[in-house]
Amino acid sequence: MSEALPTTLDAWLARLEAAHPLGIDLGLERVAEVARRMGLLGRPLAGRVITVAGTNGKGSTVAMLEALARVHGLTTATYTSPHLIRYNERLRLDGEEADDATLIAGFAAVERARLDGEPVSLTYFEVGTLGALWAISRRAPDLALLEVGLGGRLDAVNVIDPDVAVITTVAQDHAAFLGTDLEGIGREKAGILRPGRPAVLGSRDLPRSVCRVADALGAEVQALGEAFGRDGDGAGWTFRSLREQPPAETQDSSTCAQATTVTPLGSDPDSITDLPDPGLPLDNAATALQALRCADVTLEPAACRRAFTEVRLPGRMQWLGQWCLDVGHNPHAAAYLADRLAAHPCAGRTLGLLGMLADKDVEGVIAALAPVVDAWVTATLEGERGRGAAELADSLEGQGAEVLHRADSPAAAAAWLAGRLAPEDRVLVCGSFFTVGEVLEWLAPSTPAGQTDTDTSSREVAP
Repeated sequence: MSEALPTTLDAWLARLEAAHPLGIDLGLERVAEVARRMGLLGRPLAGRVITVAGTNGKGSTVAMLEALARVHGLTTATYTSPHLIRYNERLRLDGEEADDATLIAGFAAVERARLDGEPVSLTYFEVGTLGALWAISRRAPDLALLEVGLGGRLDAVNVIDPDVAVITTVAQDHAAFLGTDLEGIGREKAGILRPGRPAVLGSRDLPRSVCRVADALGAEVQALGEAFGRDGDGAGWTFRSLREQPPAETQDSSTCAQATTVTPLGSDPDSITDLPDPGLPLDNAATALQALRCADVTLEPAACRRAFTEVRLPGRMQWLGQWCLDVGHNPHAAAYLADRLAAHPCAGRTLGLLGMLADKDVEGVIAALAPVVDAWVTATLEGERGRGAAELADSLEGQGAEVLHRADSPAAAAAWLAGRLAPEDRVLVCGSFFTVGEVLEWLAPSTPAGQTDTDTSSREVAP
């Protein structure tokens, strides 16, 4: 007699967490086999699919893609990971989190296919990805937005061929799986590229391996600073993009040889001017605009301005009163965060609430944030990958930082800090999705991730 399937989302998630011996098991063979059984391969998932990979900037790029698509009248489905508070955050259908019933139906569809023939072992992430893809396929939206979980080439999301592939940044993270060589990491990220299809490169500082993969595939490369770009910082910035670019005659050492990348923006590009600051990285905003153009969306300036005014992304430079929450957990993300905080000094102290996983580069993160944080409170993160508050404190003090308190959890750290803040102080909460999610729930326990009665904005507003 077959085992009864769970009937609640919590029961399903508990089952998935215990079903596979490894939390991460990179490779597409098992996922592709189950996707084939589910009928997900060989037919369109949506009108257009945009897949986004990168070390940092994936979430903000996807959020802006979704906002832009929706104000242009497109139906959307968005799959991202991880979540901050509720698993439902991972799948958004037409801008709304998927309900429990939709997620449960997706998990059940995966389970049926997984056992239809020789049983296939799948990780928590793989089941979640396939379940989301099944739900998206049934919805058949105009645009599906898929965020890579880890790497690119071997990530479960890559079982679907994108119409447009986006690479935001390449830096060191997940060293146990991707290594520490940026050229190798770049090759893994570039694994989402497809022959003859647009590849939007959203950083001016990508390793050459990305371009080598693109050139070998004959991908239609669109590189930031060459095929598209931006002028200005903050409110009133301008997006620029070329309609056509002539063939390349030589291969530049810093760019791809593909014709669409080597010609710098000329004096007569398409432009969208007077754009508002979305409170998210402007390079990612420009990348989102170019990706939509590559997906055959005609951009309307007024709609773009509206999208950047309305876009929200919890946990990315999100201000709630005196509290700034950012999920940055590697040196590259921390350096960006430090630059943004330095641009908005406060009258009092900046206090850091830090909780990080054991497999992250804590020393690099601390070094990047040291110039803008006056003192720290550390928090223990539980679990197999967790790191204790005392260990974090030792790392901070080893770099000459002041540690005020060691707490058993991010929520306990937030509670300790809350009673000791001066009106002119601010708190930076960072280091992990787990840290930000727990503090976000502590700050606003009765509302979905990122929403409060006083501020639903991810915008950067100096307290």
